[in-house]
Amino acid sequence: MDIEGKNRITGRFAPSPSGRMHVGNLLSALLAWLSARAAGGRMVLRMEDLDPDRTSRALADQLEDDLRFLGFDWDEGGSAGGPNGPYYQSGRTGLYAEALAQLEKQGLLYPCFCTRAQLHAAEAPHNSDGETIYSGRCRGLAAEQIEAQARLRAPAVRLRLPDEAVRFVDGHYGPVEQNLARECGDIILRRSDGVFAYQLAVVLDDIAMGVTQVVRGRDLLSSTPRQMYLYRLFGARPPQYIHVPLLLARDGRRLSKREHDLDLGALRARGFSGEEIVGRVAYLAGLLPHPRPARPRDLLPLFSWEKVPKENLVLPEDLFRDAQ
Repeated sequence: MDIEGKNRITGRFAPSPSGRMHVGNLLSALLAWLSARAAGGRMVLRMEDLDPDRTSRALADQLEDDLRFLGFDWDEGGSAGGPNGPYYQSGRTGLYAEALAQLEKQGLLYPCFCTRAQLHAAEAPHNSDGETIYSGRCRGLAAEQIEAQARLRAPAVRLRLPDEAVRFVDGHYGPVEQNLARECGDIILRRSDGVFAYQLAVVLDDIAMGVTQVVRGRDLLSSTPRQMYLYRLFGARPPQYIHVPLLLARDGRRLSKREHDLDLGALRARGFSGEEIVGRVAYLAGLLPHPRPARPRDLLPLFSWEKVPKENLVLPEDLFRDAQ
């Protein structure tokens, strides 16, 4: 191991405090922690509380409590702070504004006045994941058109993406390629209500916090090429990306905080211990042959990405039926 830590992996938890974690969130958190710790790496806890209407400090504090209950630790971040704070995105908006101004000076941004209905019109193109590809409707507006539109509604700010392919090798799913213009389209970096977009914030924060490995759900796999392009614009090296399968309910839908699908509040209220919850999630991840109580540290000798399935996982109906 490099004594000065220059080659040391730095992973991160980056939950959104919009509700209690559910077992799908925990699957990603567990694999992120194990991947970094098994390599002797560090962990950062960052709260992605960009949207003031959906997140709160109380929920962020509850997330920390749930992580500790489950047996996780981290080296910096959260309420404890550290050298690269603040670790709440709501406190980092000045950094995002400076970066946006930097891109504006390079002529890479433009205002977008499209309504939600226009963006999701039936004729709008979609990529293979069903995500709407922006048509470029506002890309070539003349100055007088922008001035007239701005009198009617506040614009979002979009980044011009080039017609080029971005390629990378995902640590779990292998080679990935995406043409930015044709499979993504120009992306929003600041919404019309002034809230900075996830795509911008996550890149700037991972750069500032020295994150070198990002483990997250495969639903974000298609976001990776555009984030790698942002890394290039800011002159930074992107982290290693490792995406993990999603955990689905038996009817095929993704677990949701909004629907309180097996969240930590419900499981703790039903008497599950942290070890029982972690052990059952580790079983789903392929790290244990059968469910048994385990702390995250107990799983370090057993961890290997080769054991983790690539296909999305279906939650067994009886896995969390009863606490032991």
